[in-house]
Amino acid sequence: MAGQECLPVQRLRQFKPLNRLAEDQLVLLASRAERRRHTPGQKVAERGARDGLDFYLLSGAVELESIDGRKSEITADSDQAANAVARLQPRMYDVIATQPCEFLVVAQDVLNRLLRVAPLESTESVSEEDEDADEEYQLLMEFYAELRSNQLSLPSVPDVAWKVRRMADREDATASQIASAITADPAMAAKLVRACNSPLYRGFSDVRNVREAVVRLGTNTTRQLVTVFALREVFQTRQPLLQKAMEALWQHSREVAALCWVLADSVTRINPEEALLAGLLHDIGVVPVVVQAEHHVNLFADQVNLDRAIAELRGDVGGAVLDNWGFPEGFAEAARFAETWDYDCRKPAPQIVDIVIVAQLHARIGSHQSQGLPAFDEVPAYHRLGELELNVSRSLKLLTEARARVDEVQKLLSIY
Repeated sequence: MAGQECLPVQRLRQFKPLNRLAEDQLVLLASRAERRRHTPGQKVAERGARDGLDFYLLSGAVELESIDGRKSEITADSDQAANAVARLQPRMYDVIATQPCEFLVVAQDVLNRLLRVAPLESTESVSEEDEDADEEYQLLMEFYAELRSNQLSLPSVPDVAWKVRRMADREDATASQIASAITADPAMAAKLVRACNSPLYRGFSDVRNVREAVVRLGTNTTRQLVTVFALREVFQTRQPLLQKAMEALWQHSREVAALCWVLADSVTRINPEEALLAGLLHDIGVVPVVVQAEHHVNLFADQVNLDRAIAELRGDVGGAVLDNWGFPEGFAEAARFAETWDYDCRKPAPQIVDIVIVAQLHARIGSHQSQGLPAFDEVPAYHRLGELELNVSRSLKLLTEARARVDEVQKLLSIY
């Protein structure tokens, strides 16, 4: 608002991606930004709006409510508040103040213009390599701005998974009705029967049809497994080079999903099939980025550039995809923070996000990609599982002994 004192540069650097701007750019941004105050109960932003603004929470707390009534809270100075609130447009949430709060409001086009010319780092001399790096960085910023300015194409839930999830949510749905929805897709029906007869779910005798499989597995497990099997078609792209990235992503997601199943089944009360699905979905945000990269030849031709774009966007885009699909907040939370090793969930009991983070650590170690990883005892999610007597030595022993079960889950995910 007019007459208000500009925020100090160090305060602005606490927000992303403002922390990439040079000091003079931050001063300019602060002079063009607006500060707004809201009282409890006041609506800050409206679902479906395309206002072209980013809202950074300076103080207080707000509640986000999605179209299906799910709610989550963001408080100032939390991990979630480091980014703009409900940043993707059209907005997917109503944002309502729950405490007296203040926002820094920034026009997205102003921020995007500054990001395009933001320096990689402050140096007195610029080498030829630095010029090349700056050109790559500007390309990434253009790509980033394009995704953030309403041009993001989100994948959709495969039809059969959507129908089964909707039907399974009905209290009066019968096994025969759910089986009928699955049987409409013969390939899915075959996968579900084969899964039910696998070592993970096999009973005293094999099931012979989809209805028997639904009865044995139960509604919830059936719903999760159908979604799991349907996801394979989402990990596709038309470019051969990018398809290799998709295949690597799918392989990694399967490994994390298998570890999630075993960890959930062994050391928590979390449903193993939900953990399996969360593990499979934890990198879903990479899919739209790779698909969008098809239109940026220079970006995806350079693996370093593509990796940087993926690292920057995977969390926010993943959360947006799962919100758009109507998944519970726990799944979106896991996608947003799967690689945020210092993320500390505020809920008292272990959550899906904890399982995914710990599974990610084990997957990295298992594939000899442990460089740069924190020690287990530095990871809040690990300590949260540690309340169930999971420590470093027991964890490694558990997963070594459970290797056969991990392999069985991998086989389950390979039923195509």
